[in-house]
Amino acid sequence: MELAQAERTDRGDEIRTGTRWLLVAFLVLTLLAVNQLFVLADVADRYWAWTIPTEMTAGFLGAAYAAGFVLSGLSLRENRWSRIRVPVVTVTVFTMVTAVATLVHAHRLHLHDGGTVARVSAWVWLAVYLVVPVAAALVVYRQESTWRRPEDVLRPIPGRLRILLALQGAVMFVAGVVLFGGGLTVHHHVESVTAFWPWKIMPLGSMAIGAWLIALGVAAAMVIGQRDLGRLFVSAVTYTVFGVFELAALIWHWPQVRAGDPWTWIYLAVLVLITGTGAVGWRAARLPLPDDAAAPSRGRDHTGVT
Repeated sequence: MELAQAERTDRGDEIRTGTRWLLVAFLVLTLLAVNQLFVLADVADRYWAWTIPTEMTAGFLGAAYAAGFVLSGLSLRENRWSRIRVPVVTVTVFTMVTAVATLVHAHRLHLHDGGTVARVSAWVWLAVYLVVPVAAALVVYRQESTWRRPEDVLRPIPGRLRILLALQGAVMFVAGVVLFGGGLTVHHHVESVTAFWPWKIMPLGSMAIGAWLIALGVAAAMVIGQRDLGRLFVSAVTYTVFGVFELAALIWHWPQVRAGDPWTWIYLAVLVLITGTGAVGWRAARLPLPDDAAAPSRGRDHTGVT
């Protein structure tokens, strides 16, 4: 009886073929975005889907997509939905919020103007954020419809780490909502709403950055809810990579930020905390299980590529 129940649970935790195809699409699309935004940030005003006048904005978005690339690659190596549930839901939230930004500011896309690269980028961007949010939502629905939350928690998240995640998630979510709202109703500048941001941003850029921060805020809440670090390896690595790449973008484009503004130093401190928190979670997710925690799991599949 117990064996049959375990088999049903394992089948419900399997990663479906459609989910893997979606992750492959994420992998390819995020790699392209990293090249265009992080590597080629200095020409994002001419070779991106819309004009990004500030290299720091392009660098931020490129760094976020770099984390998305790592997320996709690591998720493809896993064999259990419970291990990639948070990352896939996070990407789904991001694509849905970004789809709204795209529709609101579709007139800013280089659909009919700009060079060939800009026009191609604009049409690809529009297609991706019209199709992928729907596909991602369907994938999550199909996975969640058969998945049952595991009862055992083998590597509980330490209390201090939960507090750090909660604070960081709240900060990112609130900042994301302000940035997204700041670009929602204006079409030229958003300085009156986003004066706290360390560099100047335009409406569509503000909403795109806001979408990433909202998604990461949701991810932090889901991580706390999932409780088990053993199933959060992909999330921890992705969070660390996000912090590292955002720090690299900030250092590289430092002349474009307001160095004398206290908000800039708060932003820097938050990135350092994100990187450190992710690294702690990454290390904890790889630690061997203590004997008393490992005993209940004997005979059951808790494997995954970590």
